[in-house]
Amino acid sequence: MFIAKRIFWYACVASAVLLSEISAAAESTSGRSAGEGTYPSRPVRMIVPFPPGGGDTVARIVAQVLSERMRQQFVVDNRPGAGSTLGTELAAKATPDGYTLLFATSALAISAAIYPRLAYDPVTDFAPVSAVGSAPLVLVLHPAVPATSVKELISLAKAKPDTLNYASNGSGSITFVAAELFKHLAGVRITEVTYKGAGPSITALLAGEVQLMFAPLGPTLGHIRVGKLRAIAMPDDKRSQLLPDLPTIAESGLPGYAAANWYGIAVPRATPRKLIDQLNRNIVAVLENGDVKARFAALGYESTPSTPDEFGRYVRADIGKWKKLIEQAGVKPN
Repeated sequence: MFIAKRIFWYACVASAVLLSEISAAAESTSGRSAGEGTYPSRPVRMIVPFPPGGGDTVARIVAQVLSERMRQQFVVDNRPGAGSTLGTELAAKATPDGYTLLFATSALAISAAIYPRLAYDPVTDFAPVSAVGSAPLVLVLHPAVPATSVKELISLAKAKPDTLNYASNGSGSITFVAAELFKHLAGVRITEVTYKGAGPSITALLAGEVQLMFAPLGPTLGHIRVGKLRAIAMPDDKRSQLLPDLPTIAESGLPGYAAANWYGIAVPRATPRKLIDQLNRNIVAVLENGDVKARFAALGYESTPSTPDEFGRYVRADIGKWKKLIEQAGVKPN
């Protein structure tokens, strides 16, 4: 009887140890540690201030893996309009409890540089969490446009001023300032046609409603490869590994030209630092995941995890850069 009780006692202890190890492993896998409480205990909203079909692909990849890792749903909420400022304002005014994230882009910096008054301040109304990725642009033409290079496009635009149209996602977007900077440096007149986001813009370009666009590489790459769009240059300061033979605009006769997009995560300013740090740890882990990196690369994006402070410094520097360029080029919002 004594031996049987002793065996039963040892079995109970072993079971308790095993359950503790399983629980710890589950917490480690999910991205939670013993000191992080129950956050998130309900779905988290990730506001994407532009429509589906463009960079929100990146947001959905991050949201999906975060949901798996943190054992709670991260829901992408597309809120397009006014060059991303409508969705951004919504995020700025959300309750700072960790349950509303902003999927920020370079439009956060550009809007601050181009609009004299906004309903929010991109620096003081948001707390940075992490950079997410870099997103190169590509200068693409509808196949009907009789130009195969930047030089030929400039010649065509000068011969027929105000007859070419370009697709833009609004005055605060990278697609707008990239085109306006090009117009300024090339000395050409090309007319903006505004759409609510990259998805509608690319659809319009494919249909021939507009003739060109400084578009995100990811959602246009497939169309370029099958000949539905003609890529003539990279607006970035370096060539893309996905299109290594395509020169940059600077290489094509406009030295000093450079425009690229970026993505990151921010939260309302008063969000508790412990939640920001927890989100940062998990987002960085997602971005360092080999499968996520491969999915990014296949779409033309590069994973760029960072600390909150690093991302904050980058955003402030980007605002300063665009303010200078926009002032030099005399770019005004439409």
